[in-house]
Amino acid sequence: MECTVTWTGAAGTRSGMGFLAETGSGHMIAMDGAPDAVKPENGGQNLAPRPMETLLAGTGGCTAYDVVLILKRGRHDVRGCSVKLSSQRAEVDPKVFTHINMHFTVTGKGVPALAVERAITMSHDKYCSASIMLGKTAEITTSFEVIEAD
Repeated sequence: MECTVTWTGAAGTRSGMGFLAETGSGHMIAMDGAPDAVKPENGGQNLAPRPMETLLAGTGGCTAYDVVLILKRGRHDVRGCSVKLSSQRAEVDPKVFTHINMHFTVTGKGVPALAVERAITMSHDKYCSASIMLGKTAEITTSFEVIEAD
């Protein structure tokens, strides 16, 4: 896997701390820094997600992918899945994630709670590279709800 991240501030863009990532699969992701009230030239313009937000979003995508795939392979009628990630970061540099809670909402017809719990556990313990990596610095907790589809 590879990715090229380019600072866009040197190109005279609106934000002095904007970055554009081009992934190895050819997709683009814009990122921007948080505004800095003390030194505006060191901050962004809030034009795109922060790099750490994209890391958290990628982790959510990785684990949600696993959960849906595991449920589908188990022949469950899953029709929707979302995961809300809430995090806390260290106060001092490096401001690593110290706690992440993942709350899954799975919608489907007759999907057993036990199957959802198992899928989340399998993702968390075995398959999701991103959450397993972040688990080296952060305590990761999970919760879920199952919504019966009409």
